Amino acid sequence: MGAQEKSPSANNSMQRVKVYRLNDDGKWDDQGTGHVTVDYLQRSEELGLFVISEEDDETLLVHRISSDDIYRKQEDTIISWRDPEHATELALSFQETTGCSYVWDNICNVQRNMHFNTLSNETYHNVNSELRELPPVELSTLPLILKIIVESGIADQLRVTDLILHDLEFIRKLMDLFRICEDLDNIDGLHMVFKIVRGIILLNSTQIYDRIFGDEYIMDIIGCLEYDPDVPHVHHRNFLKENVVFKEAIPIKDSVVLSKIHQTYRVGYLKDVILPRVLDEATVASLNSIIHSNNATVVSLLKDDNTFIQELFARLKSSSTSAESKKNLVLFLHEFCSLSKSLQMVHQLRLYRYKFKILT
Repeated sequence: MGAQEKSPSANNSMQRVKVYRLNDDGKWDDQGTGHVTVDYLQRSEELGLFVISEEDDETLLVHRISSDDIYRKQEDTIISWRDPEHATELALSFQETTGCSYVWDNICNVQRNMHFNTLSNETYHNVNSELRELPPVELSTLPLILKIIVESGIADQLRVTDLILHDLEFIRKLMDLFRICEDLDNIDGLHMVFKIVRGIILLNSTQIYDRIFGDEYIMDIIGCLEYDPDVPHVHHRNFLKENVVFKEAIPIKDSVVLSKIHQTYRVGYLKDVILPRVLDEATVASLNSIIHSNNATVVSLLKDDNTFIQELFARLKSSSTSAESKKNLVLFLHEFCSLSKSLQMVHQLRLYRYKFKILT
């Protein structure tokens, strides 16, 4: 089903917490015990803290992580803060110091990203950039396009990213020119296209990734990255088409699921095989985020497909299913359960209980 990333909920024993709320008398009320995760808020790009009760799977706490300096770490096992949205003092008391440190580091990382994005936006709006549009995509303009994308400062990179996103034909024309250069065996042109595509990836824009890693362009993008002037030519597209076989233990009819599975493998291949030497930590983190998000989407869509789940277990229990098929089904189920760790804790528990009911 594709590469996977270890989710915050992967080690629940290390993140077992008690939730406390300060009452009007100045005493801490015990709100219950559960497991804390860091995850995206529903229908939002913001991250929050979620605590799910270990007794009844109910949500004990949902807190949007703030960029303000409101958090305090005490005695290695307590994180406390004053929630500005609810005007109340809250605290998490961790069972393990490692769990406390893990969540504290996540909060700090989220805040750093918030401050960086704010600074970048302010810088972007304050820059009087002379760049109004990208040059037309032609063989003769490739050196200029390369210079603009690769040699821009941080503020100018934001401008370049914006121009690429608003020029809906830029990526298509670049891929068309790549195919022409390949047909004509124009090695100099192919080397420049490689550097341009690598530079676009290093812009680290989620919106650009959505476009270039979609079904329409992903294989052409991988084709462009075959022409690294510093390494021998590796036929990545041939490998992906001829050697990578996607085995469906159970036929998957949802086109979105299939697209996400294929994209996850290809983005992971690009990250781990094609460009591991040149990607910086921020870009790797963004690519990992795509993989993590895709895995969560695949598991979420499949878990809600009752027909798919029922057919999976029916085949596992059927005496007419061959040993080889059962082996593939077990391997699929193992990976499916592993990827389900990307779901929020409450959804994981509901999924496992549903599967248990089918089995019994």
